[in-house]
Amino acid sequence: MIGYLEGEILNKIPGMVLINVGGVGYQVYISLNTFYALPDPPGHVALHIHTRIQDDALQLYGFVDQDEKALFLELLSIPRIGARIALNILSGIAPEEFREAVTASDVKRLTSIPGLGRKSAERITLELRDRLAASAPSHRPAPPQERERQDALSALLNLGYAKNLAEKALDKVQVQGAHTLEEMLRQSLKWLAK
Repeated sequence: MIGYLEGEILNKIPGMVLINVGGVGYQVYISLNTFYALPDPPGHVALHIHTRIQDDALQLYGFVDQDEKALFLELLSIPRIGARIALNILSGIAPEEFREAVTASDVKRLTSIPGLGRKSAERITLELRDRLAASAPSHRPAPPQERERQDALSALLNLGYAKNLAEKALDKVQVQGAHTLEEMLRQSLKWLAK
């Protein structure tokens, strides 16, 4: 599971960046927000990665910060919102502005994003309003244990587990003393296998 990449930009176009990491070129899909935050080739880049495994492909989605990645994962949890649509949404609005629009139920602002219709905007607002209001970032970095939990949750989601089931497993194993990413994953997988 790839969760972070750091290397040299070989090529950069809107929606995609090619990163050289130790002689291997990784093609990473990115939002326009991330695109504009990256330096021109051959600049150095560090991206938070979400790895998505589909029937016939392994796709990497990169984010310049954890907030954008967290919003991407929230969007993926909504029925009929896939990775491409989620990336398109994050390309049309800054993460903080998206959070404000959803918590204020500003469907008009959301429908101004190219490719996002009224029904999808209403569904996003309905699904995410309470979650985003409760998890509003506090403008300080997440504690290391919370980052480890988010990475473990991302890994479990990529393995095909439902978000609520994965969160329940992580809650159980953290109460039992699992704190590192490796411990959380190993014990969560054991718990989910029962």
